[in-house]
Amino acid sequence: MTETVRIRVETTFADIAADDWGRLSGASRADAQTPYNPFISHAFLSSLEESGCAVAETGWLGQHLLLEGDDGALLGALPAYLKNHSQGEYVFDHGWADAFERAGGRYYPKLQASIPFTPATGPRLLSRVGQPVVATQTALAEGLKELAKRHEVSSAHVTFAPQDEMPIFEAAGYLHRTDQQFHFINEGYGSHDDFLETLASRKRKALKKERRAALEHGIEIDWLTGKDLTESIWDQFFAFYMDTGSRKWGRPYLNREFYSLIGERMAEDILLVMARRDGRYVAGAINFIGSDTLFGRHWGCIEDHPFLHFEVCYHQAIDFAIARGLKRVEAGAQGEHKLARGYLPVTTHSAHYITHPGLRRAVADYLERERRDVEMMGEYLADHGPFRRGGGDNNETE
Repeated sequence: MTETVRIRVETTFADIAADDWGRLSGASRADAQTPYNPFISHAFLSSLEESGCAVAETGWLGQHLLLEGDDGALLGALPAYLKNHSQGEYVFDHGWADAFERAGGRYYPKLQASIPFTPATGPRLLSRVGQPVVATQTALAEGLKELAKRHEVSSAHVTFAPQDEMPIFEAAGYLHRTDQQFHFINEGYGSHDDFLETLASRKRKALKKERRAALEHGIEIDWLTGKDLTESIWDQFFAFYMDTGSRKWGRPYLNREFYSLIGERMAEDILLVMARRDGRYVAGAINFIGSDTLFGRHWGCIEDHPFLHFEVCYHQAIDFAIARGLKRVEAGAQGEHKLARGYLPVTTHSAHYITHPGLRRAVADYLERERRDVEMMGEYLADHGPFRRGGGDNNETE
């Protein structure tokens, strides 16, 4: 990078031009070289802020790093927030915070470079198409460190970063953390039946039975996207989200306005899988459609039916990915139950810059052991997946 650059911090996406942001790699479908990730789009991030979901009042104060050239052109960016809690992140550091504060330290506020409420891997160090990637990413990683020092905070965290960004962070002195999710990998299947043929026969029969049972009692499934996403549909889905979310988390993170905004701005990037019984919707799951990945987010219901959660969230997502020719389905955080349904263990990555030397040493020691545990568990689960072995059909029960 030969020109003079500077990093500016912006607190809101309302002051960042959508067209400029859309020129960053992966932030729009216009970039044919980098897979589009809907969560780093201006539409998604600005909707979180404008709806009041990710704002200072909820503990998410925007601190978005913008790398600019001499002429003010946007060359790179890193979405980030100043936070006074660790909610809505899905990479848990509550133990670090408790230990540091018991020792007399002050863990909050902290810097968090992530997509709020979204445990999905995607680019974090964004560079404009045509820019030197490594130089741009390095400047942003160093910029986040400098921002942490200026704010005098305990730490800066970059969560659900892609693996290819980790060398940049590690070279800048960040600690590497791993965790595990379960993703469906589309091996070019022509249909869901083609996928089932790769499973051990007992697993295949169990999933077919499960899918039949989920649709008993007259339940039908609809895929809604684009112009299908009316305000009436959002009203119904939001009722599902609030009912399930209130019971599961206590207070759901997203509000009704958020769904109207994303429905207005990115409807073609959204898939609602809705379950209908007796002429009304009783359950649904929201997914976001990237150029090669379907991202499952959350689901809700107002009626309980056996196996309906698995059908709406996992089986239908596989059906859609195969129909669209998408390479994978990311079905959200955690959930070893996904393994039996064809979702394989995948390692996720995050980077952590700890400013206090003592806390850094303690965290580094913990992460070294945690990485080994994650690797061992991933290998174990992969060996006990539902796929048949040796290329022939069998009656494996593992």
